[in-house]
Amino acid sequence: MVLFPVFEDLLSKTKLSPSEIDILIVNCSGFCPSPSLSSIVVNKYCMREDIKSFTISGMGCSASALAVHMAQNILKTHKNSNAVILSTEILSNGWYAGKERRMMVLNCLFRMGAAAILITNKTEAKKIAKYKLLYSLRTQMSFDDKGYYSAIREEDSDGVTGVTLRRDLLQIARETLKSNISILGSKILPFSEIAHYIFSLIAKNIAQKSNEPVYIPNFKTVIQHFCLPTSGKAVIREIGKGLRLEEREMEPALMTLHRFGNQSSSSLWYELGFLEARGSVKNGDKILQLGMGSGPKCNTLVWECIRPIIEEAQKGVWADSVHKHPIASFDQNL
Repeated sequence: MVLFPVFEDLLSKTKLSPSEIDILIVNCSGFCPSPSLSSIVVNKYCMREDIKSFTISGMGCSASALAVHMAQNILKTHKNSNAVILSTEILSNGWYAGKERRMMVLNCLFRMGAAAILITNKTEAKKIAKYKLLYSLRTQMSFDDKGYYSAIREEDSDGVTGVTLRRDLLQIARETLKSNISILGSKILPFSEIAHYIFSLIAKNIAQKSNEPVYIPNFKTVIQHFCLPTSGKAVIREIGKGLRLEEREMEPALMTLHRFGNQSSSSLWYELGFLEARGSVKNGDKILQLGMGSGPKCNTLVWECIRPIIEEAQKGVWADSVHKHPIASFDQNL
């Protein structure tokens, strides 16, 4: 219902044949059939016998960004190749039918959706590609028990399986984001921002004041657009606060949650579609995609727009509804 239509739409837009795909990565956290999802796609479209196919499961909302990182590494050793990522979350077998309130949250937030992404290292693609991948980074905190159990699939007291979200999830998300952003910042931020942060940290240690605020680097000096996890309004605002974002810069995540719910890993691409539909992405702009999933783990991607995006925006998933979603409607209607 979701994987085949988005894949066929991608093939149509890119004028690509299934036989021209060298690498296929399919991600879905909760549904892991046998044969695998990637095998189902290969069989459906009679793809090549030497295609390198992978299925990623159990990686939560970070899986799509993780798949991009994975494709990037594979393409480093396979020149002149096309990689397709199919990102989805299938909820049928993940529905919680029990009575524990903290296990019902996912029923309220999550919806089924999908996205298809073509990544290539072919030289001629520079003329038609929309974005160039500048950086990808993966960090995780699975080694910490508090983080590991903050979001976990388990049985309730009645033996019904569901995902438990514990109260310290926001704090864990903050700590997971901090470690990732610290590394990313050292790679992309200007020296002035890095120096300001270091001096602020030194001053705090010298003063020995635990409540002394540390300077938060301004990522808006290098990033024009942000795609944040759609893990709920509170999480979006907490991450936005940590990145010093204003309401307008959190809008892609807030509006995607409002219009489509949390579609797990594929939500990042709905947010990018929102930015394109609004006409916000200009040639040379940089976009940060931030995926956070259970584990917990944090994966970040930084893209650069390398050509004007006009025609595609008129055909995207937001084409008939982007004008209906001003930021004010979110708080009124949620």
